[in-house]
Amino acid sequence: MRALLQRVSRASVSVAGDVVGEIGPGYLILICAMQGDGDLHAEKLAAKIAKLRLFKDEAGKMNLSIKDIGGSALIVSQFTLAADLRGNRPGFSYAAPPDEAKRLYDLFTAKIAANGIQVANGIFGADMDVSLNNDGPVTIWMDSAEA
Repeated sequence: MRALLQRVSRASVSVAGDVVGEIGPGYLILICAMQGDGDLHAEKLAAKIAKLRLFKDEAGKMNLSIKDIGGSALIVSQFTLAADLRGNRPGFSYAAPPDEAKRLYDLFTAKIAANGIQVANGIFGADMDVSLNNDGPVTIWMDSAEA
């Protein structure tokens, strides 16, 4: 699985003008299941994200986890993270098929929540409008193969 993790002071996602997910301080996680991904990929990535120390301590160093600060995670499906850019028009054949991608998205969300992190979500497959205040800015590209 691939994830783009952004440390935020706030983030929200809307569908058709209605806010469907919203958080204060924490992470906006854009997530994509790739061809060949399975449960272990979702579990490993969620465990790694829960332990990452990307929040500032009293000395101003990134030394605190999302759990340490009582933060939340807004998790949004983003199949375009699987883009194949060899040509001028991206292809998305590296993304998992929709049914499997949805299953892994739900599993990833459940594993983040099981780590004691409050979770909000977008709507899988919907045309979403995402708004955020990136704190830092801190943006991390992650792949379950490296977690």
